[in-house]
Amino acid sequence: MSEESEKWFKIAVEASRRYGGKVMVLPKVPVRSLQDFSIWYTPGVAAVSREISRDVDKSFEYTWRWNAIAVLTDGTRVLGLGDVGPEAAMPVMEGKSLLYKYLGGVDAVPLPVRVSTPDDLVNIGKAIEPAFGGINLEDIESPKCFYVLDKLRKELKIAVWHDDQQGTAGAILAGLINAFKIVGKRMEDSTIVFIGAGASNIAAARILIKAGVKPGNIVLVDSKGILHPEREDMDKLMLTNPWKYELALKTNAERRRGGIKEALVGADAVVAASVQGPGVIKKEWVRSMNKDSIVFALANPIPEIWPWEAKEAGAKVVATGRSDFPNQVNNSLVFPGVFRGALDVRVKTITDEMIIAAAQEIANFVGDKLSEDKILPTMEEWDFYPRVAAAVAVKAVEQGVVRKSTGWKEEYERAREIIATAKLMIETLFGKGLIRNLLGDLA
Repeated sequence: MSEESEKWFKIAVEASRRYGGKVMVLPKVPVRSLQDFSIWYTPGVAAVSREISRDVDKSFEYTWRWNAIAVLTDGTRVLGLGDVGPEAAMPVMEGKSLLYKYLGGVDAVPLPVRVSTPDDLVNIGKAIEPAFGGINLEDIESPKCFYVLDKLRKELKIAVWHDDQQGTAGAILAGLINAFKIVGKRMEDSTIVFIGAGASNIAAARILIKAGVKPGNIVLVDSKGILHPEREDMDKLMLTNPWKYELALKTNAERRRGGIKEALVGADAVVAASVQGPGVIKKEWVRSMNKDSIVFALANPIPEIWPWEAKEAGAKVVATGRSDFPNQVNNSLVFPGVFRGALDVRVKTITDEMIIAAAQEIANFVGDKLSEDKILPTMEEWDFYPRVAAAVAVKAVEQGVVRKSTGWKEEYERAREIIATAKLMIETLFGKGLIRNLLGDLA
C-alpha cells in the first residue's frame, strides 16, 4: 500500500468519526408557524395524496420523487474490498450520495440492505420504486450485478443504473473517443483489448459495440486467459455468466489464445480494470502494441502499469483511475449528469444510447484543450455536468422513454440552475458555520 493512500485512509477514518456520516435530510419548504404544518402535513396533505391516488405520475410533481434516487447495495463488492457487508458499505453509499448532490443536484439516499439472493435484491428494488425517480445500484458482485440490473431495467418504470457497469463504461468510452482523436485512428476499426472481465469491462465492451466498434476487434482477458468460443470453460460460463459467455462468442475474431501478453500484440488500445499493479502489464508487452498505442490502467490505488512506464514503452495516451495522474477515468464524470437529465424528463429507463450520448458530450467538452494529458474534463470543470444532462434528456425524449419533454437549451439551463443552487446551498451552510469545519489539522 502506498504511503499516500495510507495517509488518506487515516484522515478518512478520523473525519468520519468527527462528522458521524456525510449526509443528512433538510426541509425545503418554509416553516414560519404552526399554521404551515396545515399545508405540509394534516389536514392539507390529504388533498395531495388524493390527487396522486388518481394519477400516480403526479407523485413526480407533488413530492421529492422527481429528484430523488436510492443508492442501493448489498455490500458484496465494495471498492475492491470484496464482500464486507451492508453496514461497511454505508460509508461508500454516503459518499456517492454526497457526490450526487454536489455535482448533480440530486437527492440520493444511501440504502445498503441485507439480502441472500439476487432475486431478493430485485424485489427490494421493485418495492421501493414508488418512493424514488431512480435507483443507482452500487458495489454488487459480478455476475449477480448483471442479472439485477437487467431484471430491474425490464420491470421498473424509472431510471435504473449500475454505476460500476454503465458509469464506468461511459467514462471509458468518453476517454477512448478523445484518445483515438489524439492518435489519429478510427476507434470503430481499431483493436481494443480489455484486461479483466468483471462488471466494468463487460459493460464497456458492450457499450463500445453499441457505439460502433466491431465486436471481432475486441479481445477480453480474464483470470484464465483470453476469451474465445473454444475455451474449455465455455459450457460453465453459459450457465454461470451468460454475459461473459455472449462476449466470448462474438469478440476476438482472430481467435487469439493465451494471456495478456498474447492479447496485446498489435493492439491499438488496452483498457485494464483488473488487479492492482504494478507489473500486471509489462513494458515489453506495451512495446508489442501498434504504434501510438493507448493504455488505460484503471486499477486503484496502484494501476496495472505505472503511467511513465507505459509512456517509455511507446504508449502515446495513458490514463488511470487516479486523480493525481493525468487523464483520470472515473465514473464520477458520468453519473451526476446522467441522472440529472434522466430525472428532469422523468425517464422510464436509461438506455445504452443515453450512455453513449453522455460519453460523446463529455468528450466534446474538452474541445481545444485536448492533448495527450487532457482527454477528459475533471470534476472541477462542473459546467460539463449540465451539458451531459441536456444530451441525456434529449436522447431520452428522442427515444420516447420520458414522461416530460424538453429541448437541449431548456434542459441545459434547468440543470445548470439546479446544480449551481445545490453547490451554493452547501457552500453557504459551510460559510455560515452550519456545516462545521471539524477537519482541523487532519488535512
